[in-house]
Amino acid sequence: MVGAADLRAVVPGNELVKFADDTYIVIPAANDTSRQAELNNVEEWALENNLKVNSAKFAEIVFVDSRKKKTAQPPPPLPGIVRVTVLKILGVTFTNSLSVAEHIHAVISSCAQTLYALRVLRAHGMDDVSLQTIYRSVIIAKLMHASSAWWGFASASDRQRIAAFIRRSDRSRFVPVSLPTFTDMCQDADEKLFGAITSDGHHVLNHLLPPQSQGSQNYNLRRRIHNYALPTRTGHLTDKNFIQRMLYSNAY
Repeated sequence: MVGAADLRAVVPGNELVKFADDTYIVIPAANDTSRQAELNNVEEWALENNLKVNSAKFAEIVFVDSRKKKTAQPPPPLPGIVRVTVLKILGVTFTNSLSVAEHIHAVISSCAQTLYALRVLRAHGMDDVSLQTIYRSVIIAKLMHASSAWWGFASASDRQRIAAFIRRSDRSRFVPVSLPTFTDMCQDADEKLFGAITSDGHHVLNHLLPPQSQGSQNYNLRRRIHNYALPTRTGHLTDKNFIQRMLYSNAY
């Protein structure tokens, strides 16, 4: 990451998001004509730093709001780059409509295989307490992976699928009695992450917070969950974003 610190977007409004060996170029619809310029910039940076870009791994996804009656025409595909409708980002699968149904399906399928392994361990004599410890540390950890990023985009049916899977596990005595509901666990994870962001000015996500509200700075108001100004609500998709939904959660 130190070596890539000088790799930045060339057009204002675009953003380069870097995670170890993964790089994502986020381009709003207003800047769709800058896509090739951003790719050229990455390739030129790699050449200057004695690196080689594997263009075969490039993929483009165009996110759309499926609820809008009139959708904008997507930009033409870039030469040599495949346009996909599903993209996995750091272990979380999103579709071009920002649905996480495929992510939940994949995670539950993986967890179902782990359930089989737990049944094999039970057949070999492992007690229920040990099996429940493994269930919580392996299966619940898989289900909870990056939940703050995708939980807001989960539909009611997505959440019901997770709840149904945990109920099936409970019938097999794999679920600890003390395990909270999955919704409670996701809310707890959200609150811990939001608390870490607001309490640490150097947190990597702190720059996404809006400025403090004028009222909190000029008046002695009653204690609130936070003192940040509430951003303008522009649509149901932004409401599902982690920062926005946490700012509005219990805000009044």
